[in-house]
Amino acid sequence: MLVDNITQYDHVEGYCDRLSAVAGETIGLCASSALAFDVAVHRWTDERVLVWQSDLVAAGLQAVPVDADSNGCGWRVSVQIPIGPEWPSGFYLVTMTAHGAPLDRATGYAYFVVRSSPATSERPPLLLVLATNTWNAYNTWGGCSLYTGGHQVSFARPLGRGLLIRPMVDRDDRKSWPTRHGELPDVDGARYQQYRADTAYPGFVGSTGWFSYERRFVEWAHRCGITFDMATSADLESSPEIVDGYRAVMGVGHDEYWSSRQRQTIEDFVQAGGNYASMSGNTMFWQVRMVDDGRSMVCYKYSAHDADPVMGTTEQTSMTGMWCDPVVKRPETALLGAGSAYGLYSRFGQATPRGSGGFTVYRHDHWMFADTGLRYGDVLGSADGVVGYETVGCRLGFDEYQLPIAAGSDGTPMDTTVVAFTPSSNLAMGEYPASIAALGDQGDLEFVAERLYGSVDADSIARARYGNAVMLTCRPYGPTGGEVVTIGSTDWVFGLANDGAVSQVTRNVVQRMIQQVPGTTR
Repeated sequence: MLVDNITQYDHVEGYCDRLSAVAGETIGLCASSALAFDVAVHRWTDERVLVWQSDLVAAGLQAVPVDADSNGCGWRVSVQIPIGPEWPSGFYLVTMTAHGAPLDRATGYAYFVVRSSPATSERPPLLLVLATNTWNAYNTWGGCSLYTGGHQVSFARPLGRGLLIRPMVDRDDRKSWPTRHGELPDVDGARYQQYRADTAYPGFVGSTGWFSYERRFVEWAHRCGITFDMATSADLESSPEIVDGYRAVMGVGHDEYWSSRQRQTIEDFVQAGGNYASMSGNTMFWQVRMVDDGRSMVCYKYSAHDADPVMGTTEQTSMTGMWCDPVVKRPETALLGAGSAYGLYSRFGQATPRGSGGFTVYRHDHWMFADTGLRYGDVLGSADGVVGYETVGCRLGFDEYQLPIAAGSDGTPMDTTVVAFTPSSNLAMGEYPASIAALGDQGDLEFVAERLYGSVDADSIARARYGNAVMLTCRPYGPTGGEVVTIGSTDWVFGLANDGAVSQVTRNVVQRMIQQVPGTTR
């Protein structure tokens, strides 16, 4: 059974009244159910540890407003969750189990993040930022997402089924299905659609969310003994000081939607000497605006240059289109060294469907590849398809030794070192998987060609089509600023559990980011 209208599908549903809080505060759980239900809160590391529970909560059914998708549910708080003073920073899963409901529809989930208190004198050197803006952008609970006609989406509503937790499967819940020896690529996404039909999950379940992406890094890091604090992407908007005291900030998975203040928080952090690591694809593609005191998020995306109300005003650089759009004039390449306009899809639809699924190593003597045994020309991560779904790339050239360099024509910092890459591309109408709902009149390829090169003629289409997924380091603010590492694929984290080289590269990045002294190359 395919489920696209997920609203009130389960017999208990809810959301937390805040995305994050600090130890000692309370989180309100806003729930709706005709049945009594139990609540359990688990901290999720490399295991799930029960930290709080409450039985037989009676919330009652709460109405779903017609504008729940854009302005939230407005539900009353059903139960207050006290955050103990000893609770560490991290991700907390809220499980609601309704009494007397069919087992396959008896459970709903919510989440919150415990962030470090400003009063904390000692912090670990690393802060992991969850891409909660992107989770919200894909969420269709209550009506529309930013992919189904919405221009404003609210955090104050339940998340779609499967984004927070679902049963483990091998490959079928991935948008970019990794092939093995003798298998043909799933160009039309048939396996993904069959998975959805078998599990009653919504169409976006493989595109975003804790379970697909951040969870994999968190479980791996805890197994490796790496300590870190956690925040949400919205925290960077509301509390820029949240990055103070950390040596490095990091994002993983699918981190597509950034507000101006969120981006400024990271840029200021790097300029002051902090380090930033992005193990993510399609990163920072769209600019968003937070409204209603941060409870909702606005993004006009493909229609922004025509429909966004800021157009034609002194505020039009806040247009909620591409960061690299000529109106906005803040390409993500300036910070990350790479962007989606220069390589957006890999092994997805007709975008490199028979690609290797890994990065081809060029600068094997770079610190990123220390202790991996990798050599020039080796392919990193192909068995787990670490290059897949969505990517970021940059304009490339080759030096006199036939090693790749950033061409610099796309806004990348001068001090950029490309260590590995593999081809990826943008997609035109008719080239997406048959199972994916794309734009009604143009694809990303046509859109990028028109916005960056002024037309959709053959030359502009060719300029926008061909790109790459790239691994690089750069220093956007020169030797006195911090270092940025970009590993440009959403699916990098899928290799952490099983691929020793992927794990070692990630460990190398984390260790360098948290140990490096600003203004040095040590």
